[in-house]
Amino acid sequence: MKIKAVTVNRFRGYSSPVTVQMDDLLVLVGRNDIGKSTILEALDIFFNEGKGCVKIDKDDINKDCLAQGQDCIEIGVEFTDLPADIVIDATNHTTLRDEYLLTSSGTLHVIKRYPNAGKEKVFIKANHPANPECADLLLKKNAELKKILEAGGFDCADKTKNSELRKAIWCGQANLQLSDCEIEVAKIDAKSIWEQLKAYMPLYTLFQSDRKNSDSDDEVQDPMRIAVREILGDPQIQADLAQVTDTVKARLEEVAQRTLQKLGEMNPAIANSLDPRLPDFTSLKWPDVFKNVSITGDDDIPINKRGSGVKRLVLISFFRAEAERRQNEASLPDIVYAIEEPETSQHPEHQRALTDALIALSEAPNTQVLLTTHSPEIVKRLKFENIILISDQTPERVSPVLEHELPYPSLNEVNFSAFGEASYEYHNELYGFIEAEGRLTEYKAGKPQRQYIRLRQDGSTVSQQIVLTEYIRHQIHHPENDQNVPFTAEELTESIEAMRLFLQV
Repeated sequence: MKIKAVTVNRFRGYSSPVTVQMDDLLVLVGRNDIGKSTILEALDIFFNEGKGCVKIDKDDINKDCLAQGQDCIEIGVEFTDLPADIVIDATNHTTLRDEYLLTSSGTLHVIKRYPNAGKEKVFIKANHPANPECADLLLKKNAELKKILEAGGFDCADKTKNSELRKAIWCGQANLQLSDCEIEVAKIDAKSIWEQLKAYMPLYTLFQSDRKNSDSDDEVQDPMRIAVREILGDPQIQADLAQVTDTVKARLEEVAQRTLQKLGEMNPAIANSLDPRLPDFTSLKWPDVFKNVSITGDDDIPINKRGSGVKRLVLISFFRAEAERRQNEASLPDIVYAIEEPETSQHPEHQRALTDALIALSEAPNTQVLLTTHSPEIVKRLKFENIILISDQTPERVSPVLEHELPYPSLNEVNFSAFGEASYEYHNELYGFIEAEGRLTEYKAGKPQRQYIRLRQDGSTVSQQIVLTEYIRHQIHHPENDQNVPFTAEELTESIEAMRLFLQV
């Protein structure tokens, strides 16, 4: 299963529903404290249920919503690449389509709600039968389904399976009256279906940019823990672990029975009241057996005790290795790598290497990569379709960066919009575009002028009156001319904004 879209509502800075569409690679850009990391952390809460990097609490409720008495956080995820069928109770095969648990576009839409930031309630939003004769069948028990079947005079080959009963009832209706509705999965068969679906969901792992420096620092340990989760998910290893579990359970059963036998000789009443309970294989927490895996440096010094740059280099190497492995291996589990500000503590050269590794990783089968960044270096190596701009300037809060919506195709435009980066390169691009369009005279008309001292080839000078944009352009292209007062960063931004406004008009 792959993420198609994520929606957050009443969570931190998002007071109304905001939806972000996802592809194999998605990079969220925007200014500080605008809500980029909120999206990544909402997904961590959704997938890892408080056992990942983030635990939900009351401070996560949007303050404006809380003041209006709306305290229910909502996180919804829409999935594609769904499993062909689902097995309920070991032998009962069914499909999401047969159970009418898909949207009208054929996706699975799961919504988790957290009243007062407490225990989650899970819903599936689907195009589901609303006909009173066959509505809410997922909430009914076997005996109730049989009564509906008999009352309608429908045929069913296997009345022991609820999914077959539902299918027969639905097939017998002239009009199902399909409509969008929400089904709470805690009810009857819906709960069994949900438990099965969770096994198909992608692994989600979040690498945060700012984390305490401790021996269990997940920022560095997580790569190894992800490897543990993937390795333990291998069907052959699952079978081997199940065999180990059965052997241990058999021996424990023998110990328990011998103990109860001796207890019965002393006090039969107590012995008869006791029943040994041994856990099933599925309830055992195998990843915890390997929770202390780590990478250590010289003299057994944990990597997390090294500098931030070294720790991030470990991550770069991990992602490069994963990209290569996932490109070459088949039948790997779905996984989502979410990384906050991967450029942290890295030289620009390493930033470029990391970006290339993450792009390659996103191209591997069954893999999605989700980033936040403040790095223009990273943005410049991306495609427009990989970028989502988050701002507070529009009601939607998020917007894709579409190449044809810009006055000309430039990722410098994205960096200026997202980070306010006023670069010489961007200034040159804007000026060059206006010049190529033959509109320089129109652009300069009516703008205030200032004195610029031009340096001739023979070393003499001549004074000119030019607009700010030309003043800056001349200084960028003729740094050898020291006859003029250097322009300021504020003037560079002013000139860029003037050219952008001109092109927009």
